[in-house]
Amino acid sequence: MKERVIVECAGGVVIVPQMPLLDRSDGGHLVVNPPRSVWERSELTQLEVANWACLTAAVGGAMLDCLPQLEGGCVNYWEAGNWSLAEMAHPPGPKVPKQHRRVHLHLFGRSREARHPDWQWGESPRFPSYENSKAWAANFKPLSAGECDALRQRILALLQTKYKSS
Repeated sequence: MKERVIVECAGGVVIVPQMPLLDRSDGGHLVVNPPRSVWERSELTQLEVANWACLTAAVGGAMLDCLPQLEGGCVNYWEAGNWSLAEMAHPPGPKVPKQHRRVHLHLFGRSREARHPDWQWGESPRFPSYENSKAWAANFKPLSAGECDALRQRILALLQTKYKSS
């Protein structure tokens, strides 16, 4: 699957990841990248952090507003970049965070009806080791094109109205 961009604005870029870590029916998975590539969020300016925070909040709100599978559910926000530092990740071998890590936020919809045992309601998600990640995620389906279109419209509306951002 190719990475799908949902929204690109001053706050960053919202994508459907190439390898979803949560099935769409169990809540859905989006990634929010900051407005520029950095290894650590403290490298962003005050305005960049503010815009990224507004975009992230708008994405979470849109997920709750638009995805029926999140009825009565919530969204988990998880900053990541750990697997990029795994010795088996490209390029193989030891990694230096400033060179290999890129800050991004995963937004995971948490459904009360999640079927996958690693995404059960009321429990912390359970992620595999890097070496097992592709097999673990192989059957997870990304959000549909229709869901992404609805999310795009709602994110943009929230940015314009609630967050006064673009």
